Amino acid sequence: MDTFFCADHSREAGEDIIGSACTHQTYILVECPPPWTSEAFQSRWVPENLRILIKEIKRNKLPIRFLLVANNLSHKVEQTTLLIYQRKQGLSHGYRKQEFQLKNIEQVAAVVRKWLRGDFSDYNIDAQTSTTRDILICTHGSHDKCCARYGNPFHFYATSIISNLELDNVRVWKSSHFGGHRFAPTAIDFPDGRYYGGLEQESFQSILTRSGDITFLKKVYRGWGILPNSIQVLERELIFRYGWDWFNYKVSGEIINQNLDKNIILAELNFEKPDGSQYCYQAKLVKDETKTLKLKGSCNATQESVCTKYAVDSFWLASNQPATSSQESEALLSVKYI
Repeated sequence: MDTFFCADHSREAGEDIIGSACTHQTYILVECPPPWTSEAFQSRWVPENLRILIKEIKRNKLPIRFLLVANNLSHKVEQTTLLIYQRKQGLSHGYRKQEFQLKNIEQVAAVVRKWLRGDFSDYNIDAQTSTTRDILICTHGSHDKCCARYGNPFHFYATSIISNLELDNVRVWKSSHFGGHRFAPTAIDFPDGRYYGGLEQESFQSILTRSGDITFLKKVYRGWGILPNSIQVLERELIFRYGWDWFNYKVSGEIINQNLDKNIILAELNFEKPDGSQYCYQAKLVKDETKTLKLKGSCNATQESVCTKYAVDSFWLASNQPATSSQESEALLSVKYI
């Protein structure tokens, strides 16, 4: 019997990966050398005080996602990096970062508790690294073998590409599981909070430099974590409309209305350009039966799950502000996609 790999199965089925970005309000990233067990925070180097804190946060249902991260130096350095990425409210580019350099991983729980109380620690070095871009690549092979098979080699290539491009402000991290094994190699790009999957070297270089033919995102873009999952497909259409300039816009989005079975959704997406001009698109999103598939979500899954996909039926410029270019004027017309 052939060995089953969920990422191969997803690609062979032609799954459209848009709409699969997670929408956590806060990410807390803790540097911890691998190897990691299947349940990452049961790993050898994770202290008990941190495990207790995570249980408390889960019990209180706080919208926080903890991840372990590491780079090629994590097992050598005499300090632990703690990164907290918190989603900004309203129109935004993504997440606000706070970074702490701690003596060891045992200090993480106490610093996070202080942060939760709004007590900002003396360890905060955010001002020094505010422009740093942190790219997480899932290499958590003990959780799903596709993340080892595809994530580990891709982390090697990603590190080499960043070095060759001399991008001093970009750090690449190995990460524990953050969802989407079947899209391996999969990545999160902070501080934006955008998710990617099925990456290879050429597409990764374009993402890093925000250059090249942007239509390749149709294959590798999972969506933007600041937007509800169903609206992520609308944002992708607007990326294709505005090009790489879109990545400089502040954005917010919400579901205005939907029917009971969520087959039809009315969505609204607002954005602000660097010059301060603001626009609002509204869209009708429909469940796309041609792209909705039944797949195994992981290599270890015992049964298939329905992977619901949405398509943009039509969208239009809804703001009172006048359109300032032919692109925005064209958007006043309903555009059919299915």
